Amino acid sequence: MPTQDTSKIKEKIIFILKTHGPGLPVHIAKKIESSTLFTSAFLSELASEKRIKISNMKIGNSPLYYLPGQEFLLEKSSHYLKSKEKEAFALLKERKFLRDSQQDPAIRVALREIKDFAIPFKKDEEIFWRYPPVSEEEFVKEKKLVSVKEIKPEIKKIEKTLDIFNTSEKRGRTKRTQKKKISKTSQKERNFFNKVKEFLTEKSIGLIDIISFSRNEIILRAKDTEGEKIVVAYNKKRISDNDIIKAAKKSAEFDLPYIVFSLGEPLKKVRELISATKNLHSIEKLK
Repeated sequence: MPTQDTSKIKEKIIFILKTHGPGLPVHIAKKIESSTLFTSAFLSELASEKRIKISNMKIGNSPLYYLPGQEFLLEKSSHYLKSKEKEAFALLKERKFLRDSQQDPAIRVALREIKDFAIPFKKDEEIFWRYPPVSEEEFVKEKKLVSVKEIKPEIKKIEKTLDIFNTSEKRGRTKRTQKKKISKTSQKERNFFNKVKEFLTEKSIGLIDIISFSRNEIILRAKDTEGEKIVVAYNKKRISDNDIIKAAKKSAEFDLPYIVFSLGEPLKKVRELISATKNLHSIEKLK
């Protein structure tokens, strides 16, 4: 293809992104009347030339392509986020800033995954997250407002919105509120989640997504050198055959192999069954 034609196609792609906002290769390909394969190649070239950007989020298997300055338009596609990521984004959008250490473990993981919608920064050696349209300078201004709330009672409404900055918040809670907080995310749950994350790191397994999270089990989508897998972690010392069956069903939903974690060894009958099926080719019914 002549260089001039290539240049024209690139300019056409730029014009489409400028007119329609962030787009997927398949949609851009239709507009320039080309194949998705060739369009993806042109998009990659434009990205390497730093003329366009690529989103971290994916819709299906493809990221969105957009022009510098169009970051705010990515929010229109936030409904494609996974459930826990949607929850994290909604919370951040509502509060503008979140203190990382005060969030539930699942929300903390989700915030790290939604790089297009949550920007981390440090203040006083603590990690905070900000909603992209809001500047970091606004954080400093609003923090000052909170610090003078006792002098100016009329700004109580702001105080409520920015309760993540209030270091005395825990002392001011009622016992009933404290109990609700503890029941929602106990220290035991946090410890278990952190233990699973550390184990994944030791095994060089990367976390992709949190499928479900509860006190007794965590189901994750992860990836190692062999590819994607489902990780089912049970918060107990003995796992039964029912636990294995449950994990197998979950892996079947995603059509992926699975790994089971627990705090101890499986029951003897489970170990024996696993051992017995290692060389099993099939089970046939005699006619």
